[in-house]
Amino acid sequence: MITLRRVVAVLALLSIPLLLLIGGALLVGSAPVSPRAVLRILTGAHTGGPEATVILDLRLPRVIVAALAGAGLAVAGAAFQAITRNPLADPSILGVTSGAAFGVVLAQLVGFALTPLHALGLTAFAFVGALLAAGAVFLIARTNGALPIQTLLLAGVIVGLFFSAAITLLISLADVNRLGGVIHWLLGNLSALSRPTLLLFAALLAIGVGLILTQTRQLNLLLLGEESALQLGVDAERVKRQIFIGASLTTAVVVTFTGPIGFVGLIVPHTIRLLFGGDHRLLIPASLVAGAAFLLFADTVARNIIAPSEMAVGVVTAFSGAPFFVYLLRTRYRSLP
Repeated sequence: MITLRRVVAVLALLSIPLLLLIGGALLVGSAPVSPRAVLRILTGAHTGGPEATVILDLRLPRVIVAALAGAGLAVAGAAFQAITRNPLADPSILGVTSGAAFGVVLAQLVGFALTPLHALGLTAFAFVGALLAAGAVFLIARTNGALPIQTLLLAGVIVGLFFSAAITLLISLADVNRLGGVIHWLLGNLSALSRPTLLLFAALLAIGVGLILTQTRQLNLLLLGEESALQLGVDAERVKRQIFIGASLTTAVVVTFTGPIGFVGLIVPHTIRLLFGGDHRLLIPASLVAGAAFLLFADTVARNIIAPSEMAVGVVTAFSGAPFFVYLLRTRYRSLP
């Protein structure tokens, strides 16, 4: 049985590796900084010099970006899995990430930049793209009121390929001098954001995640079936619509500020479900913390595996997520309709 005490205990347990990863991410890099120096910088005892610049202006903002993006993608993945009743749903697999990316690329090519003011416009374009992609997948995959796994996956692949082709078309028509930033962003970019932009990222993400977190109990009731949920006083259509909007907005916000990063929303909720069960009152908050830890770990690996050069974090998550997805598809869910 899920109680508030158990939720708090699980979140506290998951926070331990997250805090360790935050400490490790601040310590390691192409410019090593001692643990004592990091502690003095974070407590304000040491405020000048190159070490303070590395920690406060480069690594700490990047750590926050990675944690926010990972938390958002994990929650969005858990939400899409809940409303589709499909354990393999994920923003990248469903094509939602590609739809959001198309919106951002279109906005960038018409003149929007990643400044606090323009970021709202970028997010709006990404949100519309994510909604279009998710809606198209649901319309294509829906069969007699259900969303079979195979049909949903195929629909996601089709929609994802369509928007990827649309992005390629936009890039081919654009001025080559404006493509450098776009190409770098498409690989998954967790570079440090300015403080106003970072605050905007956190605020927009909080809206999307908040729409999902407020419906965790109703999601549990939906697992009983829509008729049963209706008898228990749950407006199934309203709940699904709110979760759909919240998951799409969360995906759009992350894609806007970090680029398309795949498989976080697949790996993290599945791992949490295996460890702690499928009750959404625990699953979604736990996915939030674990998602932050997972993407922070992936970004730390990406920053250091080929240092002083840097690998895109999307490459690391893809190398982790693709085998995980194949394993799930061929073992745990192979016989499901």
